[in-house]
Amino acid sequence: MTGSLRQARGSWWLEEARADPELAADPTDPLSSSTHADVVIVGGGYTGLWTAWFLKEADPGLDVILLEADELCGSGPSGRNGGFCSGLWDDLPGLVRRFGDEDAVRVCEVVERSVTEIGVWLDEHRVDAWYARPGHLTAASSPEQDGAWRELVEVGNRLGVGERFVELTAAAVRERVDLPVFGAGLLQPGNALVQPARLALGLRRELLDRGVRIHERTPATRLSAGPPVRIRTTEGSVTAEHGVLGLGAWTASLGPYRRAIVPRGSYLLITEPSPDRLAEIGWTAGEGLADWRTALHYLRPTPDGRVAFGAAASTAGLGVGLGPRLRFDARSIDALVEDFRRFFPSFSDVRIEAAWGGPIDVTPAHLPFFTTLPGRALHVAAGFTGGGVGPTHLGGRILAGLVRGVEDEHTTLPLVGREPPRFPPEPLRSVGAAVVQGAIVRSDRAADAGRRTDPLTRLLARLPRRLGYELGR
Repeated sequence: MTGSLRQARGSWWLEEARADPELAADPTDPLSSSTHADVVIVGGGYTGLWTAWFLKEADPGLDVILLEADELCGSGPSGRNGGFCSGLWDDLPGLVRRFGDEDAVRVCEVVERSVTEIGVWLDEHRVDAWYARPGHLTAASSPEQDGAWRELVEVGNRLGVGERFVELTAAAVRERVDLPVFGAGLLQPGNALVQPARLALGLRRELLDRGVRIHERTPATRLSAGPPVRIRTTEGSVTAEHGVLGLGAWTASLGPYRRAIVPRGSYLLITEPSPDRLAEIGWTAGEGLADWRTALHYLRPTPDGRVAFGAAASTAGLGVGLGPRLRFDARSIDALVEDFRRFFPSFSDVRIEAAWGGPIDVTPAHLPFFTTLPGRALHVAAGFTGGGVGPTHLGGRILAGLVRGVEDEHTTLPLVGREPPRFPPEPLRSVGAAVVQGAIVRSDRAADAGRRTDPLTRLLARLPRRLGYELGR
């Protein structure tokens, strides 16, 4: 099936953004010498870009150097995701279990502000990243998913934040988007959508204008936590008073955090423009959509009437998670195309233009973490678990605050300064992740088809929850 389906160069989002004269960018020169800086940032995705932004906002004279291994900042997950800009309200029950009621709500409220502030930043800096705030609608796409949101609603109501969650009947869902697979669901009115690569390249443009030294095509090969922090690259090195690692799924390759993250694959496809078809099914308000599978489907429209349709897949584990299959896995994309046709039967003659993939940095708690290595000079953030467009903005504030030694409402959040929970040691981590994620996907697909899951698959799919992880069923 994938034989005729084009593999996007990075992602369709990156292709589209780079075609805009306002955002078109040639890669900067790789670092080819030894240099010094006040702060060195490794990783040119949202985490690193926002950290650099907030550092320069606080101190315009600060010498910041940012290293990106890929061709261009934003070429990793930051330019490949679905563009769902949300907070952490989805994780409210898990936050309560981990931090208690008051801190759980505090985290969610602070992250929610980032969704608003990203829109304000885009307006102020004239970056057209297609920012819109139509809300996010999640609905059951099989009987097994019915009521999967009940705990979230109950906890929200108990804590006095129930207005963030609006339950909808199946009829009300179909009034918003008439997809045959959808039943009842939940609307979160405060969520936004962006064109993710446009956001990343807009940040990159503004940082270059403010004197941040960005070196792309510059993989870090060795680091010393210091102080001072020393980063060696293939052709040069940086010595700095402070360092920041914003590596996403690649954080799993670092010894101290090897068991804190399991990389997992997620894949997307995008159609040709079909605004008339969207109107036919009533999907005209532009909401982001998702179902309640464990390996969820997520879908959103574009301003010109395309549909971007994605899903988590069975690719998981360190070896798979950081390899070429994350960029384009034929088996996973074939399944994605099949699911798209099932969701959108009236789109049978709508051409799928391209597909791509990227890694998700999954953590046991389904939450990001922000830590500082011994020596207090090197700061690390990771674990956004596929939902980082909004929270990485807060992450940049936190990391910039840690670099500057600031104690404020961001750096004192309970996500900061705690050692993240761990997955089991190898080989259980990688092998177990692959086996369990495969079981989750098989279980989800059985439910999609109305079949019973076999006992072993059901047991494996539920194992993470039984072990105390905020993952699985």
